[in-house]
Amino acid sequence: MKYAWIKKHKRLFPTVIMSRVLKVSTSGYYDSIKRDPCSGQIRRRTIAQAAAHSYFESWRIYGHRKVHEDLLEEGIICCKETVRRIMRRIGLYSRIKHKFIATTDSNHTFKIAKNLLGRDFTSKAPNHKWAADITYIPTKMGWLYLAVVMDLFSRRIVGWSMSDTIDSKLVQSAMKMAILHRRPVTDLIHHSDRGVQYASEGFQELLDDNNVVCSMSRKGNCWDNACAESFFGSLKNEWVKGKIYETFEDGEKDIFKYVEVFYNRKRRHASLGYVSPVVYEEMHEMKQERAA
Repeated sequence: MKYAWIKKHKRLFPTVIMSRVLKVSTSGYYDSIKRDPCSGQIRRRTIAQAAAHSYFESWRIYGHRKVHEDLLEEGIICCKETVRRIMRRIGLYSRIKHKFIATTDSNHTFKIAKNLLGRDFTSKAPNHKWAADITYIPTKMGWLYLAVVMDLFSRRIVGWSMSDTIDSKLVQSAMKMAILHRRPVTDLIHHSDRGVQYASEGFQELLDDNNVVCSMSRKGNCWDNACAESFFGSLKNEWVKGKIYETFEDGEKDIFKYVEVFYNRKRRHASLGYVSPVVYEEMHEMKQERAA
């Protein structure tokens, strides 16, 4: 039970400190997470996969009661409360009652950065202002979470990451990709919401190690990160709408196609003079070379 508590709260507190408070060994904790899943874990995983399949087959209409009936027909014996808890844990809610899945958890004790953008989403050159955010994509296996990093100069998605888990690793992977591809030097602001993923020690260390200045939106104010929100709106309305991906892998492949093949290289943006982000950056480079 103690090791399970540590695993549940590992994004909020250092493992070493939690182990010390609970009087268990750190090595014992890491050994526990390497063990093969027990019968209870296997059973919960089976219920979660079957529940997700039932939920998306109903076009996200079914709540836990109707999903429970589907599971019973498939021979999966469990109670309604178990199905309710598991569906809640993996983020499955009937769209009739729930039309929004929260990706921002600002109820944490980490330090919050000031809003340095002030809704000024313009930039005179690449790698001066980056905006980041997280959204979710439905699949029959559950939610697929997508984290992106956008360069506000060209609206290009310079880093992205996908996972079935919404944690600090998700946003760190997207940021690492952006840093690797863009190699920013100085005066770079990274703007996001104040969610626990971006406020976590691991992500803040990543920013500090690369001399990136952190900026965060005001609490509950989506307009402070409007460009990232606009990208997600385009993604869902232009590409994802009406699709139900069979697996996480199917979703990842299709989202990759939209981001890297279409959005960055082909999609025309009115704010960029109706050229794509990649073409806009190439035009900027040509102007710089002529001016040199």
